[in-house]
Amino acid sequence: MDFLNNRRSIRRYKTDDISDELLNSLLLQAERTQTMGNMQLYSVVVTRSKEMKEALAPVHFNQPMVTGAPVVLTFCADFNRTVKWCSFRDANSGYDNLLSLMNAVSDTLLYTQTFSCLAEEAGLGLCYLGTTLYNAGQIIDLLKLPKLVLPVATLTVGYPDECPPMTDRLPLVALIHQEHYHDYDEQAINEFYQTKESLPENQEFVKVNQKQTLAQVFAEVRYNKADNEAISGVLLETLKKQGFLK
Repeated sequence: MDFLNNRRSIRRYKTDDISDELLNSLLLQAERTQTMGNMQLYSVVVTRSKEMKEALAPVHFNQPMVTGAPVVLTFCADFNRTVKWCSFRDANSGYDNLLSLMNAVSDTLLYTQTFSCLAEEAGLGLCYLGTTLYNAGQIIDLLKLPKLVLPVATLTVGYPDECPPMTDRLPLVALIHQEHYHDYDEQAINEFYQTKESLPENQEFVKVNQKQTLAQVFAEVRYNKADNEAISGVLLETLKKQGFLK
């Protein structure tokens, strides 16, 4: 599992294609991941064509790896297939609700992560796009997703054409709570975030954004309250449109 200790996001890819045989093998192996009630509440849309990648690029903020990668994978929480199965078997389903959404999202992210590990172990490079939920409605239209299907995660996939530096991670002690949750005091926060805040690239990040602290950059610039609330409103309407919420 050394690849996990050395993993990094890859945004530049070689022109080499990924064969259907390799991609399908990895997607098949990933099916052995954990799943709620053995229902496999996910689907994957594989995008290879230049036209579709160019159509998807704007909803992912025109990040160049969307058009530069040989394959873009959109992982979707999917209760549509299960509901259709129930319908065709005279079973009355009730999956148009928040619990079902959460179960499908959990299934989807577990499958996404398992695929990611398998793909990287096979020598492929990946970039996880955090923009999928930002523009879920537009992705739904582009990929023609029916009700009870929601795009949750997107990966660009290809053979790496770069070896960028690894990004920092919090120490394990910052994440693990023995027996019950132990809340953080200021001393603990100072200790856990000291390394992250002292990195030259993060200090430059603060300077470029004309802030005093790295936390201000995250909370007031990158992921600020106004944007979070606006996108949350749009996402809520999307969930209603897709039939997960009434």
